[in-house]
Amino acid sequence: MRIAMLGHKRMPSREGGVEVVVEELSTRMAAMGNDVTAYSRKGHNVAGSEYDAETVTDYKGVKVREVATLDIRGLAAATSSYFATKAAVKDRPDVIHFHAEGPCVMIGLAKRAGIKTVATIHGLDWKRSKWGKIGRFYIKLGEKIAAKKADEIIVLSESVADYFKSEYDRDTTFIPNAVSLGCPVPPKQILAKYKLDKDSYVLYLGRIVPEKGIHYLIEAFSKIGTDKRLVIAGGSSDSASYFEKIKNMAANDERVIFTGFVSGSVLNELYSNASIYVLASDLEGMPMSLLEAMSFGLCCVTSDIPECASVIQEVGFTFLNGDINSLQTVLSRLLESRVLRQSAGNMALNKVETSFDWD
Repeated sequence: MRIAMLGHKRMPSREGGVEVVVEELSTRMAAMGNDVTAYSRKGHNVAGSEYDAETVTDYKGVKVREVATLDIRGLAAATSSYFATKAAVKDRPDVIHFHAEGPCVMIGLAKRAGIKTVATIHGLDWKRSKWGKIGRFYIKLGEKIAAKKADEIIVLSESVADYFKSEYDRDTTFIPNAVSLGCPVPPKQILAKYKLDKDSYVLYLGRIVPEKGIHYLIEAFSKIGTDKRLVIAGGSSDSASYFEKIKNMAANDERVIFTGFVSGSVLNELYSNASIYVLASDLEGMPMSLLEAMSFGLCCVTSDIPECASVIQEVGFTFLNGDINSLQTVLSRLLESRVLRQSAGNMALNKVETSFDWD
């Protein structure tokens, strides 16, 4: 089968969960004997041009094609989706697999060409606070087009499946994200650069955007008397003003460390040696960083939104979404009990081994 994949930024990349999913799915489908092409954006990595990977045309059996992109805020996603869909239609695959709601605006181009379409909804992206009115309208349009025209829709959580059924009377297929098992390593680079030793810090890792609730985490942590550090690892994504806001919030707390975007061995060290992983999000699809933290046997704390609570049910801890005192209470309890943290981490690792395998 000939399959086109689009909606991601570039390949290979760890810029976001969409990029990880596209890589994991496309390389596995290629290994099964399918002819897979991934259509990637031109332009810089959102974490900074220093993270731009060398352009590749073949990645683990997947053909990689860069398409024209207007690298302007608000236009990059729309223009790359348009040119990627036009290129895919010209290549005549059997199926075009659209990832995320915005790119689904272009599903009609594929349908008019008689090409089957699959849409994976990674989350209700129009709810993200970084979008203005035009951006929200465009993304919501992609959602509506997917609901009406896509041959199949994949969702990452039961709550989004319920949403499509109630909002559009559209049946979807629930397929959660997955993760490869982590390989714990001792602290070397993070010890030398940040003085972070084993079990000495609480970790958030992801994009620095409002819906991730990092402001809740910083405020709750400021109320806890502990000598552990709080590590905020990640870069902004069209949200520089929010990044400045949270840095100002933490300016008087020397325990808080901002590492910027991390990858490779530093990323593995941060996951391997943290005491607790915290995800305080108001909005998620199915967070890859949470699965990755669980795969390293980390004790995980999340807000009680369905997209997170359904992942860590019975193996992690939740707090009332947006409630600083609730988050403070949960963190304080866990920081006082290493045994409780280790027990939760072991259960989390067992769960990803049995329930979240890519193959």
